[in-house]
Amino acid sequence: LTIYLSSYTCKADALRCLDCRFIRRIESQNAAGFLFKFIQQLRKDVAHGLKNNEFVLELQPQVDAQSLRLMGVEALIRWNHPLGRRMPDAFLPYIIDSTLEHDIDEWVVHQAFMLLNQWQHDAPDLCISINITPQTFANQSLIAMLDSARQRYPAVNLQRLHIEVLESAAIEELQVATDVMKACQTRGVHVALDDFGTGYSSLTYLKSLPADIVKIDRSFVIDMLDNQDDLAIVESVIYLAKRFGKTVVAEGVETEAHIEALRRIGCNVLQGYGIAKPMALERFTEWQCQAEAL
Repeated sequence: LTIYLSSYTCKADALRCLDCRFIRRIESQNAAGFLFKFIQQLRKDVAHGLKNNEFVLELQPQVDAQSLRLMGVEALIRWNHPLGRRMPDAFLPYIIDSTLEHDIDEWVVHQAFMLLNQWQHDAPDLCISINITPQTFANQSLIAMLDSARQRYPAVNLQRLHIEVLESAAIEELQVATDVMKACQTRGVHVALDDFGTGYSSLTYLKSLPADIVKIDRSFVIDMLDNQDDLAIVESVIYLAKRFGKTVVAEGVETEAHIEALRRIGCNVLQGYGIAKPMALERFTEWQCQAEAL
């Protein structure tokens, strides 16, 4: 620490300032040390959780905008930690750039294949969307995961599998993203740009990236009924995506008014609490039966 006495009216003031700066530095070091220990312990807990089957997938229905017929589900990871259920934002940010990202993604891919295999007879047309971390997408290990899962479940129709990648991650590594998307599509797997509209040049890359599906970020959809700017963004994305031959999924569908508005402007698929909340597999099976009975 360096302090210039000439900038203070007396030595007492200078010493008080020195004390404050020293305390802040010590507090900062302590905080950094605590954070490091927290992350290390959490990563150990995640690894332990993977080995002990503490992770599960919850399913959120996606329906056709016009008929409200069930089209598929998005599979969302949850952690049944011994101290209580944890949502993705409580652990995924802390395993970035670690081998656990690969391990989590590999687990999700295999779980998706297992579900598709189970649904072959009772729900052969049902699609499942899974989220893949940017690291797995960027280093192209996703393709090896898909091939490995296909060997284990050779009867699965890969056209029923949708891979979601964050728009920002795809834009950051444009050539890699393009190559991985094409490799997925060669295998029959569909690729979706997730949280679309949050990138700084979204519409420019809509043409460049060979994604099959565009998922409009929920922040625009939720406020589109009251905010003309958000409505304009949703309308523009739907118009351009459809001109490029891409399916459009709207997240954040909360009300009947959302459903009617999105129908009117040509959205293809709806997802959100206004349709159904994410649910365990057993509850989803019940929901599916009830929806088919309507």
